Amino acid sequence: MLVDRPDKIGRVQILEVHIKKIAAAKTVDLSQVAALTPGFTGADLANLVNEAALLATRAGADTVTMDHFTAAIERIVAGLEKRSRVLSPHERSVVAYHEMGHTIVATALPGMDPVHKISIIPRGVGALGYTLQRPTEDRFLMTRRELKDRMAVLLGGRAAEALAFDEVSTGAADDLSKASEIARNLVTRFGMNETLGQAAYDSRRPFFLGDQARAGFLEREYSEATASEIDLAVKTLIDEAFARARAILATNRRQLDTGARLLLEKETLTREDLPPLEPPLAERPRATA
Repeated sequence: MLVDRPDKIGRVQILEVHIKKIAAAKTVDLSQVAALTPGFTGADLANLVNEAALLATRAGADTVTMDHFTAAIERIVAGLEKRSRVLSPHERSVVAYHEMGHTIVATALPGMDPVHKISIIPRGVGALGYTLQRPTEDRFLMTRRELKDRMAVLLGGRAAEALAFDEVSTGAADDLSKASEIARNLVTRFGMNETLGQAAYDSRRPFFLGDQARAGFLEREYSEATASEIDLAVKTLIDEAFARARAILATNRRQLDTGARLLLEKETLTREDLPPLEPPLAERPRATA
């Protein structure tokens, strides 16, 4: 039987079971911990509680606090800190602008998951920095607008690099992969492209047990002409998302520069540390003659 990953309520209930085994501070908010852990399985949550307890023990704390849980989530999601990975001053600046680009675009677009923490401390195998967003609720459906907004957030890092340095780096490789996947799914699976219409162009075929050679194979049932249309539609979506991200950052250029400088100074920021953003264009007061 297939067991789905727990929703937020389920995660709270699982955490309530495991937290009984540790000395947790009264200020620990399990609802907030559950909000920070979408997609975690029961085993992941058990590991999280153990990791938070280990961090508290290493710090000599009497109880496990929210700070320990937040640090444990960061270690599980982004990997261990790699302070031994020394970046050049220019690389640190690029990473600071990149992460601040994600942050500003995510904050400027309505309905996006709020930013919880931004860091330029290298983690894991290849992450030179990260932007941690905290979902306010579990989501099971997304609109076309929300998917496009997510693409803009993903491309906010590269847009910030282009704006600040008139150049882009290899740091956006994972962002580009995720944005491209959203764009292709939008076109080929969700029928959300005006030109190609209400149709699914890629479908996964079920296979018999033992047919591993074709596992995950996408069955293509369209012409080369349609394939070209799909490629063009995907490219157009990505280009539009990048342009939106760059426009938001250009409007908030002062905040982008200020936030990047703060990141370089402190290495880690929370949402409360960031300067307020300019209101969206549609909400700005109009000039009068």
